Amino acid sequence: MMTTLRRTRGTWIVVALATVVLTACASHSTSTSGAGSTGSGGANGGAPSGATVTVADLAPFSGADAALGPTYLVSCDGATQAVNSAGGVLGHKLTCKGVDTRGDPADAVPATHQMLATTSNLALVIGCTSDEAASVVPVLNAAKMVSFCMTGQSEFGSIHYQYFYRLVPPDLEESYAMIAIAQQLGYHKIALAFGNDIGSQTFIQPAINAIGKAGLTMVANETLDLSASTFRTEAAKIVAAHPDVILTEALGSTDGTFLSEVKQLNGGKMIPVIGTSACISPDWYKSVAAAIGASTLASDFHADNLVTETSGPSYTPFYNAIMSQQGKVGSSGNFATYLTAPGAVHLYDAINLAALAMTEAKSTDPSVYAPYLATIGDGASGAVTVYSYAQGIAALKQGETIRYEGPGGPTSFDSYHTSTGIFQVDTYNGSGAVQVTGNITAAQLRALS
Repeated sequence: MMTTLRRTRGTWIVVALATVVLTACASHSTSTSGAGSTGSGGANGGAPSGATVTVADLAPFSGADAALGPTYLVSCDGATQAVNSAGGVLGHKLTCKGVDTRGDPADAVPATHQMLATTSNLALVIGCTSDEAASVVPVLNAAKMVSFCMTGQSEFGSIHYQYFYRLVPPDLEESYAMIAIAQQLGYHKIALAFGNDIGSQTFIQPAINAIGKAGLTMVANETLDLSASTFRTEAAKIVAAHPDVILTEALGSTDGTFLSEVKQLNGGKMIPVIGTSACISPDWYKSVAAAIGASTLASDFHADNLVTETSGPSYTPFYNAIMSQQGKVGSSGNFATYLTAPGAVHLYDAINLAALAMTEAKSTDPSVYAPYLATIGDGASGAVTVYSYAQGIAALKQGETIRYEGPGGPTSFDSYHTSTGIFQVDTYNGSGAVQVTGNITAAQLRALS
């Protein structure tokens, strides 16, 4: 069996404004004393002997996309706890730190500069969604800081950043996947309803293009203001257009309110919905199920998602790592949804890859260990496949050449440090558990591109 995850976002022009870095709860903060991002004095540079090494979760913890940062912290805390349980990295324990971008480039850029200037022994940055990636990746790259970003922006497939990596596909491929699902389900008249945040807007034009390529008809295209409390005007326009299906991504409480109003205005009957992979999360499910009913959501909702492993040698340590965080951080909804939520699998894999690369490079300095990421991810001739940090560290101690394969599956990094997988179709059952109902082939995506 397979399941998934992913969250990506769009581009923006940065206006640099002074702001204050907000960190997540104090339990995830590190000391802000000391200079530089990686410290000094370790082997080949990197953190001083015995120092704690920081992984920063640079993502929205407030604003419309506030659910993303905590989701990534679940993965970060679980992965780093597993690394520490296996002995840490080169004698260092890892810790996670939340840095709030507010989902806005104007806040994200100064937050990133302050993070780099004040965080002792910073060795890795995760998160950086499309709300802020176009703005912060150049800053991180200039600082020689490795980042694994949850962004699907197209420019990262044409501009090379030496220290940028991603395990998710371009947003346009996810748009194609949504249209492919509509085709599979026999829908012909398509309505779009996406949030006005940067990331959600990036799906629209590729979806419009794919609708035309598929010979379908777009009957409505409404933008949902994430700061609004009602969407009756937009819902009324969509209901009046009589679509077969609504394609959507609007986070926070927006989709719950909007879809409830669609159902009310449509005589109490829900119009079917196809969501992005961001809709596979405890927060989104909890909001929408409360608004339209769990049984309605189960019968009228599908989402695309990246295929990931849900059994086998890599899934068991992943499951244990994520579930170890239940009750400590994240949503009060169905916690098991984090096993398929956007970012959880791929950032877990990113942290394991980075920790193994640090070990092989004998340094926590990103400029030293970065070249080992693709080598360990993609593997070299004769490499032994390992499925966890503990297994990888044991193999390295035996002098083995390793290839790491986590729950996100094997990697294949291109020249822009992007590694992507294939898509599946997800639904929820009546209790909110995620179910896989089909797959989307590469040929289907190519036909819509």
